[in-house]
Amino acid sequence: MKVGSTAYSYRKYLTSGEMTLERLLDKAVELGLDCVDLTSYYFKSTDVEYLNHIKKYAYLCGLDITGTAVGNRFTYAEPEKRAEAVELVKKWVDFSVILGAPCIRVFAGGAPEGVSFEEAKNWTVQCLEECLDYAKPKGVIIALENHGGITSTADQVISILESVSGSYLKERWLGTNLDLGNYRGDPYGNIEKAAPYAVTTHAKTDVFVEGIGRQDADFEKITQILHKAGYKGCLSIEYEGAEDPMTAMPKFVNYLKDCIRKLSM
Repeated sequence: MKVGSTAYSYRKYLTSGEMTLERLLDKAVELGLDCVDLTSYYFKSTDVEYLNHIKKYAYLCGLDITGTAVGNRFTYAEPEKRAEAVELVKKWVDFSVILGAPCIRVFAGGAPEGVSFEEAKNWTVQCLEECLDYAKPKGVIIALENHGGITSTADQVISILESVSGSYLKERWLGTNLDLGNYRGDPYGNIEKAAPYAVTTHAKTDVFVEGIGRQDADFEKITQILHKAGYKGCLSIEYEGAEDPMTAMPKFVNYLKDCIRKLSM
């Protein structure tokens, strides 16, 4: 396993203009990271020239761009809105190809009032299938993130993934972006269930335990679960803590690297 970071970890600085994507990549080098996940929100342009510039900058920094992300929703009741969400994903599949990013992470969303899980799931499955038909020939993996709504539990995520037609899941063109801090109730149980489906991850500093609330995430336990499931990809930090990321990130990076090292002891 490798350690990386999402651009979202530095959202405070990216949205204020205090940091650019180039400076984000410099910071990743400073932290000794292997890879970055570049969220769509923070690109100042999607012109081919700029995307190629970011790809080159990352390469010269020795960093892999493991993925991109969009703020889509597949559970709109209106078909035209779902179609717009699919087109947004397709557009970012093309941008991922330019950036050399092999994966794009997407969201499902919540079921509208009066809509059952099954109906919202079916809409999501249909959208995923259309996105996959477009992404696979371009060499881009689709990763469905567990992000509340109809992806609140590992069982829900697995149900959606296994309902997608064809061989996309079996061939690993489809999987989950396993957000290690988003499952509630029994976070480690959910992580263990979802781990075999993970094609990328988000590493948060805490988890939510039923009856206790937020507590520090046990990454010695989490990395053991991922290792057992055969996960070899990136632990991509999505920092959301109260401490400033400039001081919190170095400590968290060192902790994750230490947990990974212990796997081989």
